Amino acid sequence: MAAIGGGTGAGPGAEVSRGERVRLAGKLMLGWVALLWVLEIVDAASGNALDRFGVVPRDPGELADVVPSAFVHFGFAHVAANTLPLLVLGFLAALGGIRRFLAVCLLIMVADGVGVWLISPPGVNTAGVSGVIFGLFGFLLVSGFVERRPLGVVVAVLITAVWGSSILAGLAPTQTGVSWQGHLIGLLSGVAAAFLLARRARAV
Repeated sequence: MAAIGGGTGAGPGAEVSRGERVRLAGKLMLGWVALLWVLEIVDAASGNALDRFGVVPRDPGELADVVPSAFVHFGFAHVAANTLPLLVLGFLAALGGIRRFLAVCLLIMVADGVGVWLISPPGVNTAGVSGVIFGLFGFLLVSGFVERRPLGVVVAVLITAVWGSSILAGLAPTQTGVSWQGHLIGLLSGVAAAFLLARRARAV
């Protein structure tokens, strides 16, 4: 997020279901990433006309942009930086079920956007999907422990090893042109979503 100042069965049916889940998660994330790139191409071709869908704090009219702001970026470098983490973290989260994944993302987008609207510095336009990325990181980090799923715990360890240092860096208030507020609120929203939308453990 940037700111401008100024299934446990072993039968064949279970395998088909698991494979379909992987395909759906992959298609969803590829489509999402493609949409972000298309929107940035439109933005560039229109003289950055889509930048107005970012969130400017404490302006009541800007609350309508809380969700759209997650789909807008300030340049191709911005969307490129968000592409790989969104693709990987989103894919991993979507493997747990598409409906739940969409609910998690919507919760993160709304909470993050409203939080940015409340606490970001005056006159700053904030947009980008990195708040969702931080939220998905928080969700994946905690959900395996909350639901007592060994595979989820392994995923938490792996994503921490790969992206942990980048997540910490993204929370530093000293960075310019980066909404650490959006990153922090996104992370906390993802953790909250892991508790609020936890799946019940299946009886063995």
